Amino acid sequence: VNALSGPKIGEMTVMTDLCLAKMAEEVLRTADGREKTALSRRHAATWFAARQDKAHLPIGTANPPLMPARPSAPELLDPRDVPRRKPGSPAGRIALLHAVAHIELNAVDLHWDIIARFSDTPLPLGFFDDWVKAADEESKHFNLICDCLEAEGSHYGALPAHAGMWRAAEDTVSDLMGRLAVVPMVLEARGLDVTPGMIEIFRKAGATQAVAALEVIYAEEVHHVAYGSKWFHFLCGRHDLDPKDEFHRLVGLYFHGPLKPPFNEEKRAEAGLPPDFYWPLADQTPVRDRQG
Repeated sequence: VNALSGPKIGEMTVMTDLCLAKMAEEVLRTADGREKTALSRRHAATWFAARQDKAHLPIGTANPPLMPARPSAPELLDPRDVPRRKPGSPAGRIALLHAVAHIELNAVDLHWDIIARFSDTPLPLGFFDDWVKAADEESKHFNLICDCLEAEGSHYGALPAHAGMWRAAEDTVSDLMGRLAVVPMVLEARGLDVTPGMIEIFRKAGATQAVAALEVIYAEEVHHVAYGSKWFHFLCGRHDLDPKDEFHRLVGLYFHGPLKPPFNEEKRAEAGLPPDFYWPLADQTPVRDRQG
C-alpha cells in the first residue's frame, strides 16, 4: 500500500479484496472500446464508493503492459498516412468524430496507466482520486462520440487512426513528472485550443448531438489539464524545482516539435497554465505561413 495513502488506525476500514493498480491494469488489458470504457466506469464507481464510505481500497502495485490492448480495428497508421478530409462535408465530419473517439479511448488508457505505472510512488490519495475521475470522464466522452458516430451510420473502427497517440506514454514510461508535463499539460491542453472550432463546425451543420457531446468534453477537459498542473507543481515543490523551468526542460526532452498556437489562453489559465509556460515553446511562424 502506498506509504502516504494508507488509512490511519480507527479512521477507515481497509478493503483488501481489490487494489486500484490491478483494476487499472485490467482496463489496460481490455481491448474492445465499449468493454474497456464500461469496465473503466465500473472500477471508478467502485473506487469512489469505497472513498464515500470511508473505506480505502489499497493502491497496490501492477504490471501494466507497455502498450494497452486494442481492438483489431481501426487500422493504426503513421500520422502522415491518415487520410485528411474536409470537415465541412458529411464524410469529413464523420472522420473528425472518429478522430475524437480515438483520442478519447487513448485518454482512458493514459489515465489508468498513470495510476498503474506509478502506483509505487508515494503520493496523496487525492492524486489517485483525480486520475480515476479523469479516466471515468474520458470513458463517458468515448461513448458519447461513439453514439454520435453510430447515429451517422458509422462506428469507431470504420476509419484508420493515428498510430502515434501512445508515444507520449512510451517516452515517459519511467518519468512521472515527464508524463504530467506532456500528457495533460501539452496534449490535453491542445484539446482546449481546438475544441471550440470543432463545436462550431458541427453547430453550423446542425449536428446537435455532436455539439452537445463536444461541449461536455470541452468543459471536463479543463479539469484534466488542471489535475496535471496541480500534481506537476506538487512534485516540483517536493523536489525543490522551479515549475516553469522544469516544464520547459521536460517538454523539450519528451515532446517532438514546437507547441502550435493559437492558444486558448482563458481556458489554459483556468486550468493553471499561465502563458509563460507555453509561449516560449511555441512555433512563432504565423499560421498563414505554416499553411502556405
